[in-house]
Amino acid sequence: MALHMDTDSYFNLDDKLIYVNHAAVAPWPTKTVEAVKAFADENGKLGSRHYMQWVNIETELRQRLATLIHAASTDEIALLKNTSEGLSVIAYGLDWQAGDNIVISDEEFPSNRIVWESLKSQGVEIRYASLKGSDPEQALMDLIDTKTRLLSISSVQYASGIRIKLEPLGNYCKQHDVLFCVDAIQHIGALELDVQAIQADFVVADGHKWMLGPEGLALFYCREALIDKLKLNQYGWHMVENHLDFDAMDQWQPASSARRFECGSPNMMASHALNASIAVLLEVGMDKIQQAVLDKVQYLIQRFSSLPEIQILSPTDMHRHAGIFTFCKTGVENEHIYKYLVEKGAVCALRGGGVRFSPHFYTPDHKLDTLLEWVQEV
Repeated sequence: MALHMDTDSYFNLDDKLIYVNHAAVAPWPTKTVEAVKAFADENGKLGSRHYMQWVNIETELRQRLATLIHAASTDEIALLKNTSEGLSVIAYGLDWQAGDNIVISDEEFPSNRIVWESLKSQGVEIRYASLKGSDPEQALMDLIDTKTRLLSISSVQYASGIRIKLEPLGNYCKQHDVLFCVDAIQHIGALELDVQAIQADFVVADGHKWMLGPEGLALFYCREALIDKLKLNQYGWHMVENHLDFDAMDQWQPASSARRFECGSPNMMASHALNASIAVLLEVGMDKIQQAVLDKVQYLIQRFSSLPEIQILSPTDMHRHAGIFTFCKTGVENEHIYKYLVEKGAVCALRGGGVRFSPHFYTPDHKLDTLLEWVQEV
């Protein structure tokens, strides 16, 4: 189960902690901490004297993100504030007609629910599929009809931890002329993702979870053919084609790339941070990271399954889970377990009707054993 490399070299976490909360907010790799410190030091001494070098970092980040998700071009990558902003760009960029419908699941995090529900005022129907059956993909497809404009699904659900098979959904949407949107915030950085293979039209994911970056910067992928099909609702200097020509009067055009969705000044500090974090993921290799994450959750499943008082709430099939492991304990309140673990030094969460662990590739195996011991003590 161990990843055969010195994973300790990538992080400098307090050894007293057991950090299994990457499905919420992740700690930064050492390389990311150093990048932000260097940026702050440069800013404090020189201000923006070397601003164009900062722009180069932003360009490098786009390239690394495109590589990470197998996008056809960096032109399909925009850097937005968060997942909610990206989904809002889609929701309010499409032209809706009364009677149109959108299919989502009944387990979505509010980001991938509220934005679509806000369209009800335009006569758009929201259809909620249950993912609890044996074939959640079919449950989603069964709700699609001739009035369906878009299917939006979290590739990994934040509470139940179920992983959705994206390729059959992408194929079905393509065959039925339905737009396919993926909220991949619980996916990218933990599992491999190929946006072309799944035929996604849009993919959105904030960088502060499995991508190991800061809050406030998100990946927004828009398939090239759809970039100019989304109506713009935000305008500013950064979203125009010639964005460094500040003197152009009444001659501007929106950028032909996904940069058109970035209306104003970029978050340069977050760009430095996320760029360093993505560099770590690519250096380790997403194939190795995916296997390590799946193995660690399988290890938790194996160990916790041996305890008769434990009920595992998240999927136990390796093909149905990503990095999320959720459990409860008979006769013990979840909040009591959670508080005990936090006091002992675990960083985890209360989600999905239980206590949620979300280890990453570098999480030491022996600390997973310690978690089991602590849970037995409660």
